[in-house]
Amino acid sequence: MRILLVAAALLLSVIIACSNSDATGSGDAGATRRPANVPALVIGGIPDQDISLLEERFGGVARYLEENTGIEVEYWPAISYPALVTAFENGDVQFSWFGGLTGVQARRATPGAVALLQRPRDTEFHSVFIVRSGLEVSSLAGLAGRSFTFGSESSTSGHLMPRFYLAQAGIDPESDFLGNPSYSGSHDTTWKLVEAGSFDAGALNAAVWERAVAEGQVDMSKVRVLENVGPYFDYHWVAHPDIDATYGEGTVERIRTALLELDPSVPDEKRLLDLFESDRFIDTGNGNYLAIEETARTLGLIR
Repeated sequence: MRILLVAAALLLSVIIACSNSDATGSGDAGATRRPANVPALVIGGIPDQDISLLEERFGGVARYLEENTGIEVEYWPAISYPALVTAFENGDVQFSWFGGLTGVQARRATPGAVALLQRPRDTEFHSVFIVRSGLEVSSLAGLAGRSFTFGSESSTSGHLMPRFYLAQAGIDPESDFLGNPSYSGSHDTTWKLVEAGSFDAGALNAAVWERAVAEGQVDMSKVRVLENVGPYFDYHWVAHPDIDATYGEGTVERIRTALLELDPSVPDEKRLLDLFESDRFIDTGNGNYLAIEETARTLGLIR
């Protein structure tokens, strides 16, 4: 009987040891399992385009990061640019894709937040001014007396920088346009409104415009490019200062490495990069957006 009890005890200890080994993820190739009671890492992105595209883009990033970091990752769809900045400030979103201006706003509200990665094109980003095809306008100065729509009020490429270039051309949007300028809320909506004739002109992200044209979405008999302006620093990933404390030392670096290692020769990873209109991500830093911050302060968009 004593022999049976000892054998049972040994068997139980083996079962417990195996269970503990599985729980710590020792069988996973380098993966770090999320500790108990630690919430999922939440990522976000400014709602600057069609919802279905954003769901595919950021849902794909969430799945990719989860597979490559061992951390549970979820995508939270923001209803507006300011809502995402607030969610980041409150720690409800820990890793987010911001534009130049919203990134500045988020870091100003969240000391210690870091601009981590961007696309190569974000080092020299552009906006396009578009007009109805039949409109006899050849310069930004010629937009005086015309109806006009920006994108979101918090958009770098759809508002901040277009407003800057309009000012350089001697245009005050509040007094020189036909009626007050509109804010469409997204880049896709901007070109659609001009194409439909709802506004004479508008300004939007050059990458969104180029993709829409390349995919045959735009009726070029109804709308044309007036001017391409730039360059300036724009979109980038920003990491919340609490990530390493919550998910373990080195988590931000694991996220950075995973995104830097996206490989366009791998079909699923190429699709993810294509959704960002890029072939890779590169490093960036907070200092790259000082000119955006100064421009926003000059135009009275931040204090």
